[in-house]
Amino acid sequence: MEDISIQELKSRLDKGEKVTLIDVREVYENEEFNIGGKLIPIGTLMQQAGTLDLPKDTEIVVYCRSGNRSDMGKQILQMNGFQNARNLLGGMMAWQQAFSLSD
Repeated sequence: MEDISIQELKSRLDKGEKVTLIDVREVYENEEFNIGGKLIPIGTLMQQAGTLDLPKDTEIVVYCRSGNRSDMGKQILQMNGFQNARNLLGGMMAWQQAFSLSD
C-alpha cells in the first residue's frame, strides 16, 4: 500500500475517521508530542509484530520523527502479513511544522 501524507492523514482524522496509528518512536519522543497512536518503539515492533492483535487487513499508519523508522516499521509489518501498512511521510517533524500554528 502507498505511503500517506500528513495532509491526507490529518484530513481523515479531522473528519473523525478511525485510523489505526502506531508510533514507533521512543517513549520520550512520544511524551513530547503525539497524535494518539499506540506507542510501540521500533525495537519492540521488531520482536512483537507477529503477535499484534489486529486483523491482517487493517490499514495501519506507522509514524516516527521523520519517516525513516516508520518506513522500517511498515516493512516489518508487511513481512508479518499486514499488507495495508502505510508510512507517514515526513513524520512528526513535518506534522508539527505544517500544523502547529494552525491548530
